[in-house]
Amino acid sequence: MSAIKFYLSSSVMKKQVMGVTGLLLCGFLLSHLAGNCLIYVGSDVFNKYAYTLISNPLIYVAEAILAAIFFTHIGLALKLTIENKAARPTRYYMKQKTGRGSTFASSTMPYTGMIILTFMILHLLHFKFGPVYMTTVDGVEMRDLYKTVIEYFQSPLNVAWYIFAMIALGIHVSHGFWSAFQSLGVNHPKYNCLIKCASKGFAALVTLGYSALPIFCYLQGVK
Repeated sequence: MSAIKFYLSSSVMKKQVMGVTGLLLCGFLLSHLAGNCLIYVGSDVFNKYAYTLISNPLIYVAEAILAAIFFTHIGLALKLTIENKAARPTRYYMKQKTGRGSTFASSTMPYTGMIILTFMILHLLHFKFGPVYMTTVDGVEMRDLYKTVIEYFQSPLNVAWYIFAMIALGIHVSHGFWSAFQSLGVNHPKYNCLIKCASKGFAALVTLGYSALPIFCYLQGVK
């Protein structure tokens, strides 16, 4: 019993839970990106997609689960960061450059994490709780989210902020995706190179995929 209690309070368990929640959030990023890409098809298709999600009663359950995963990930990240700093109160006089040392992505995880958190709050305020316009598609009245999104990205500043946040997200997941597998025990010379490549590929897909959206929306108003 004491061994189980020790495990549940150990940093190993916290890192494993962080790894699982991180991978779940990566899955959400892909599904959300796929849905957002419907904006390229047209306003009616995009609005119908948004309406289908919002009108489903289970959306509240899904949002609650997603919020729980997100805040669990953040909470454990903060706790582990504090514990690591407490365990090493003084910084090394000089960082040693080794092949297994920290990378830019790993050393900036707390900072990119804060940028992502700030982005998420603003994202919800601007879109979920942003201006509401109505439209009718196939005889059904629904929110014109397409117009809200296009309108928001007519500001170059908003476009720049969104892309900056997506670059931070890409840097974050480029390390986090790989680190999640390490925490879960998938650590073998045979697979490490493949996981690292997959992590970089995933980061590139997320960064470029999401960054293209505000540029497309901005250009719609330039016509």
